Amino acid sequence: MKKRLSLLILAAFFGAFYACQTAVEPKPEPQFITISGPDLVAPDGSKFFIQGTNLGNWLNPEGYMFRFQKASSARLIDQAFREMVGPDFVDEFWQKFKDNYVTREDIQHIKSTGANTIRIPFHYKLFTHEDYMGLSHDQDGFQRLDSLVEWCRASEIYLILDMHDAPGGQTGDNIDDSYGYPWLMVSERSQKLFVDIWKRIAEHYKDEPVILAYDLLNEPIATYFKDEEAMLNAQLEPLYRKAVAAVREVDPNHIIMLGGAQWNSNFRVFTDSKLDDKMMYTCHRYWCDTLQANIQDFVDFRDSVNLPMFMGETGENTNEWISAWTRLMIRNNIGYTYWPYKKMGSERGMVTVPTPENWDQIVAFTESARGNFTEIRAARPDQELVKKALLEFIENCQFRNCTVNDEYIKAMGLNP
Repeated sequence: MKKRLSLLILAAFFGAFYACQTAVEPKPEPQFITISGPDLVAPDGSKFFIQGTNLGNWLNPEGYMFRFQKASSARLIDQAFREMVGPDFVDEFWQKFKDNYVTREDIQHIKSTGANTIRIPFHYKLFTHEDYMGLSHDQDGFQRLDSLVEWCRASEIYLILDMHDAPGGQTGDNIDDSYGYPWLMVSERSQKLFVDIWKRIAEHYKDEPVILAYDLLNEPIATYFKDEEAMLNAQLEPLYRKAVAAVREVDPNHIIMLGGAQWNSNFRVFTDSKLDDKMMYTCHRYWCDTLQANIQDFVDFRDSVNLPMFMGETGENTNEWISAWTRLMIRNNIGYTYWPYKKMGSERGMVTVPTPENWDQIVAFTESARGNFTEIRAARPDQELVKKALLEFIENCQFRNCTVNDEYIKAMGLNP
C-alpha cells in the first residue's frame, strides 16, 4: 500500500512538473513579414526586399511555354494532347508533370542564388472537383502547395500564393484559362467560389510564416474590352473587398496583395487604401524601355498610398534588359519576381528545359486545322512518337537535366 501511494505521489509530482514546464515554455508564435509604410519588414526588424522568380507553367500550364500558339491555355493544351494520344495517357502525363516540373531540387537551386522569394501561380480548379490536369475529382491543390511550402521552409525562402486562373476568368485571355471574357467580374456564382477558395486557403495556411502574402488575382481585366472597361473596372475593388473580408475571418496574419486592372497596370481603379491594415499592391510590366518614365505611374501611386509596391511579373527579355530593369527596381524600392523560372528551349529564365526530339510534330498538330473529327484524324501524328516525346519532356524538365543560365541569374541581381 505504501509503495503504491509513493508511486502515485511521484506520478503527481512529475505530472505537475511537466505541466509547469509546458506553462513556462509555450510554443513560440510564428513570425510573419509585416508592412511599414512603403517597406516590408522581416521578423528580425530589418527591411525585406523581394528578389526572386515565378514558378510559371507548373500548376497553370500555358501554351507558349510548350511552344504552342493556338493551344494557348491549359484547357486547349489538354484537348490537343488528348486528341493525339488519348485520355488515359494524358491523365498519367499530367500527374508525372506535376511530380517533376518543380521539385525540392529546384527550390534549393533558387535559394542558392540568393533569391529570397518565390511566387507560385496556381489554377483555382486545383481546389475544386472540376476536371483539371489529369484529375476529375479530389483535386490535389493543397497537397501540391503543402509540398512546396515544406521545401521553401527547409530552404528558408518565402512564398507568394498567386491565383493565376480564377473562377469564370478574371482576365479574358489565355492566361486565365477562361472563355475569352472576364466573367468573374459579372458572375455572382464565380465570385462566391473565388471568395470561398481564398477563405479555405487562408484557413489552411493561417499559421504558416513561410508564406509571405496572398496575391488574390493575376492580371484582372485585359485591355480588349474598351466598350465595357469602365463597368468591368468598377467591379474589381468591391470583389477584392469581399475576398479580403473572407480571408480576415480566418487569417489575421498574412499580407494581402491587390493587383491593378489591365494587366496589373491600372491602379486608378482603387479608392480605399485603408481597406486592410496588412495590404500592399502588385504591378506587372513587360517589353518597354528601362527608363524611370516606364514605372513612374507605379511609383506615384505607391507614394500616394504609402504602401509597398511589388513587381510580381516582368522579364521575358535579354540579359541586358533584365540587368537594367533590375537596377531600376532596386533604385525605386520595388521588389520583384521575374517570369519565368524555367522554360523549354529558352535562355530567358533561370534554367532552360531541353526540347524533346520530335517536339516539332506536336507543335505542328496544335497549329493545324482541328475544327472537326476529320481534320483531327488527318493531322494526328504517330501516337507512339508523341508519347515518347511527352515522356522525354517529363525527363528533360527535371532540374538535373536543365541548363542553368548563369548570366541571366546575374542580371536578376543574384549569384549563380
